[in-house]
Amino acid sequence: MFDTKIAIVVRDDLLVWQKLNVTAFLTSGVLGADETLLGERYADASGRTYRPLIIQPIIVLATDGAGLARIHARALDRGVDMAIYIADMFATGHDAANRAAVRQHATELLDLVGLALRDDRKVVDKITKGAKMHP
Repeated sequence: MFDTKIAIVVRDDLLVWQKLNVTAFLTSGVLGADETLLGERYADASGRTYRPLIIQPIIVLATDGAGLARIHARALDRGVDMAIYIADMFATGHDAANRAAVRQHATELLDLVGLALRDDRKVVDKITKGAKMHP
């Protein structure tokens, strides 16, 4: 059991490819904030090795745009560090363009399509209240 929880919340009206893309990018934001989350390399019975994975489970939740805005506001109010993904980022092709897209919008005007956070289990549960497990 972990004292912390990792949650990724995606907007429920996205296309499947968008949900997967957002989830992948946000996972990298969680790992990038704490490299100790990366486990050891995997090995199969033949001795072939594979890249390591995150050591802690990640829950993927879904909510509508208003719910995502509430979750974002709760995280900000509690000072929780998070990764975000906005709609404009679907039209970019690299990290610098993604950061430039975010920089164009004030906090309250971000068109959020997803966010990820890792914090104390109870804090994450309070912040993500109202979001449902992704179907």
